[in-house]
Amino acid sequence: MEFEGFKIDNVEENASGKKDKKKPVREKKERPGLKKILKTAGLGIVFGVFASATLYIFATFMGIDLGARPYISRPRSNKSVATTTMFGTGGVVETAENRSPVNSTGNGTSITAETTAVVTDVTDVVEKKMPSIVAIDNTAYYEYYGQEATSSGSGVIIGQNDSNELLIVTNNHVVEDNDSLSITFYDGAKAAGYIKGTDKSMDLAVVSVKLDDISVDTLNAIEFATLGDSSNLKVGEPVIAIGNSLGYGQSVTTGVVSALDRKIANNDANGTFIQTDAAINPGNSGGALMNITGEVIGINSNKIGGASVEGMGYAIPINRAWPVIEELLAQDTRIKVGDDEAAYFGVSGTTVTDAEIEEYDYPASVYVVSVFDDSPAAEAGIKNGDFIEEFDGKKVSSYDELRDLIETYKGDTEVKVKVFREESNGKYKEKTFKVTLGFAKDH
Repeated sequence: MEFEGFKIDNVEENASGKKDKKKPVREKKERPGLKKILKTAGLGIVFGVFASATLYIFATFMGIDLGARPYISRPRSNKSVATTTMFGTGGVVETAENRSPVNSTGNGTSITAETTAVVTDVTDVVEKKMPSIVAIDNTAYYEYYGQEATSSGSGVIIGQNDSNELLIVTNNHVVEDNDSLSITFYDGAKAAGYIKGTDKSMDLAVVSVKLDDISVDTLNAIEFATLGDSSNLKVGEPVIAIGNSLGYGQSVTTGVVSALDRKIANNDANGTFIQTDAAINPGNSGGALMNITGEVIGINSNKIGGASVEGMGYAIPINRAWPVIEELLAQDTRIKVGDDEAAYFGVSGTTVTDAEIEEYDYPASVYVVSVFDDSPAAEAGIKNGDFIEEFDGKKVSSYDELRDLIETYKGDTEVKVKVFREESNGKYKEKTFKVTLGFAKDH
C-alpha cells in the first residue's frame, strides 16, 4: 500500500507466532545532480554576455552614451508659490512649480520653464456694479433738414440730491447739442434726462433724472457707484470698462493700465489721462473705468486720442474729474421752457477753437460775431468782438452750449454775463454785464 511516497509491506509472523509490523520505509527521491546545476548556470552566463554585447553594439551605432544617467527634475524656485486675487472671486494669478513644463535630454541636462496663468473672472464685480451704469441717447432735431439724429453714450450713477434728482456723470460730448436726452437703466426702464452742468474743456457733464419719473422697482434695482482713488493706480494694474458699446447695450471689456498721466489736447478734452488697452468703443464714452474691486477710477472717453486707434483707450482720472463734477452738481438743472416763455438774448457767435486759443491767445469762450439791434444784449452793452466766458455764472466754451443754456431760461429773467473785451493795448479785460432777457416769441 502506498501513500504519497511511503510503502507499507505485508505483515509477517515471527518465531513466537505474533505478527510483527515492519516499520515504514521512506523511499528515496531522485534529485538533480551537480552536473545539471552547473550546466544551467553556464547557459545563463553565456546568455548574459551575449545580451550585453548586443546592447553595446546597438548603443554605439545609435550614439547613446551609456555612462550618463538620464533623469527628470521638477523646476525649483526660490520664490514661494504666490496667489493673487484679480477681478473678484474666481480670478487668480498663480505661479506654481507643478505647472512648469519639464524636458530631459540624454546627457542629463534638464530644461524647465515657469508658466504664469491669468484668469480674468469679472463676474462678481460686474454683477454688483453694472446697475450703476446707464445708457444715454441724445436726440437732436435739425430744422433745416427736417430730420432727427440720435447718438448714444454712457453714464455713471453717483447718487441723488435733496431735490429728488438722480445724478449721473458722463462726457460733455455725449450730451451736447441735444434736444432731448433718454436714460436707459440696467433693467431696461427709460426716463428723461436733463443737464445740470457741462465742462467742455474737461469733457464732463452731469445729468439729472427726476426720481418721480423712475419706478420703485427700478429705484430698488439701481446702485450708486463707488468712487476710487486714481492717484494710487499703477501701470499694469487690471481694470474693467463698462458702457453702452456702439449703442447696443451695456457691455464689459477688461485690460490693464497701459500708462498714467498721458498728456493729450484736442477739441473735446485737455489734460492728463489714464491710458488702457481695455476696449473703449463709440458708445462707451461716459461709462466707468473700474479697478478690480469695482471702484470708479476714471470716466471713459472714446473721443480722446482718436476712436480709430486699436488698443489705446483713455479715461479721465476720477481725482482730476471730481472737483469739476462738484461744481456741476451745484448748478441748477437745465430744463427747456415752453415757446411762450422762452428767453431771447440777441447775439450770434462762434466757438473759439483750441487752435485759435493757442495761436492768438484768445480766452476759451464764445466769440460774438454780431449783436442784434435793440436786443437785450445790445441794451446791456455787449459788443461785436467780445468773448463770452460765463452766462449767469455758468462757464460756456461753445456757441451751441450758450444757445442750449439760454433755452432753459424764461423771458424777463435777469442774468449776469461775463465777457473779455480787447483793449487798445491789445490786452483783454474782463467785464460783467447785467442783462434782462426778452421773450423769443417777440423776435
